[in-house]
Amino acid sequence: MNCLILFKRYLRLSIIPESAELRFPHLHWLALFGSLIVLAAVLALTSHDAEATRDEKMFSAETPFPASPTEKIVVPLQLPPPATHALDGVNFQDAALSEQDWHTLIVKRGDNLSSIFLRLGLDSQQLQDVLELGPETATLARLMPGETIRVRIGANKELQGLVYDVDENSLRIHREQDKLRAVGVKHDLETRLSYATGVIESSLFESGQQAGLSDNMILAMAEIFGWDVDFAQDLREGDSFTVLYEEQYLAGEKVRDGAIVAAEFTNRGKTYRAVRFTESDGVASYYTPEGLSMRKAFLRTPVKFTRISSGFTLARFHPILHRMRAHKGVDYAGPVGTPIKAASDGKVIFKGVKGGYGNTVILQHFGKYSTLYAHMAGFARGLKQGSSVRQGEIIGYLGKSGLATGPHLHYEFRVNGVHQNPLTVPLPKAEPIQAKYKNTFTKQARSLVAQMDMFKTSRLALNQNTAGN
Repeated sequence: MNCLILFKRYLRLSIIPESAELRFPHLHWLALFGSLIVLAAVLALTSHDAEATRDEKMFSAETPFPASPTEKIVVPLQLPPPATHALDGVNFQDAALSEQDWHTLIVKRGDNLSSIFLRLGLDSQQLQDVLELGPETATLARLMPGETIRVRIGANKELQGLVYDVDENSLRIHREQDKLRAVGVKHDLETRLSYATGVIESSLFESGQQAGLSDNMILAMAEIFGWDVDFAQDLREGDSFTVLYEEQYLAGEKVRDGAIVAAEFTNRGKTYRAVRFTESDGVASYYTPEGLSMRKAFLRTPVKFTRISSGFTLARFHPILHRMRAHKGVDYAGPVGTPIKAASDGKVIFKGVKGGYGNTVILQHFGKYSTLYAHMAGFARGLKQGSSVRQGEIIGYLGKSGLATGPHLHYEFRVNGVHQNPLTVPLPKAEPIQAKYKNTFTKQARSLVAQMDMFKTSRLALNQNTAGN
């Protein structure tokens, strides 16, 4: 019997009253005396050098006690064996399947999962099994050229695993107990701030690309300043821009551009600045550093066009009627079918054929403003007289109905029924930032503008040093 346990039992013996008669035989006394001697020897050995010991099975009663109440015994944790690499409980390590069993394929133009499985020798039933795994596999129906898909095949041409990564979204398929299982994983992206600055020499796109901006980022910048700058007519050589924008990374590699957080555009010597601000409901808008909305109540141009074929004038020779008459609008030439957008929120007060205007829509805005869109090829589906529209909503498509020599949109802008030149009329402002956000916005705007200024200053100094060398 363990000596420590025996000693504990003896300590729990009841104290014998002095008046009680001791009836222990001599052999019992001898046994007790011998046990105490053995116990004393054990305690002397263990108290000489108390240290931690590790039992390969468990921490047991054989672990020594501390030599004193203040001394500590540090026992290493009994850790489980290291697990193999897993993702959300999905184990992708299999001793029977080596790296050679993986097939890496680049999606080609015209590829789909069916054609990929066919090239790998996987039958249609396995394709069906994958597609029926659940909503996670819906992304496999939208494979794009250039994407990578990895497939692992086991014995008898049996699918064992599939990996499909698109930006921060990953799909993992593995076989478990002879059944396929799909797991969708969304990775957190790292957001970094980046800067770009440039000077217009020939075109906005060329200068933007030279500054390192993508086409989408250039379009986003043009949209921010589109209410103040006519990028089709007003750009001049020497105009400049600076953009502070987000880039999103995954595992150190850029995935895509994020949003523009601040920008500056100088056109004909006048500088415009914009700062992005997100309200508590998640809606983001752009404002001047003073808190005025960059967005105007009206779009300056309601259609993407290739050129202005006729401007606003009170005397123009009509190409079909062959006589002088006023042209109280602007003609935007472009391809047939180009979407036409509502210049502002409003109500449809006319939809139909209107004499030489052809297919026409007239919108009423904020009481005193109205806009007219003529020569349409057709109207947007569901649009009808009396219906409400939002700014930017498609109301029709560019065409050449009525008296028109070529496809274009004839656009008119009226204030209290009086025609105004759409290219020069002062447009009413949209609502400024709400008062409850004003303090927070002001601090954020100052910080972002300071960052842009610091970047421009450092870039200017760098360019001067480079030129000097």
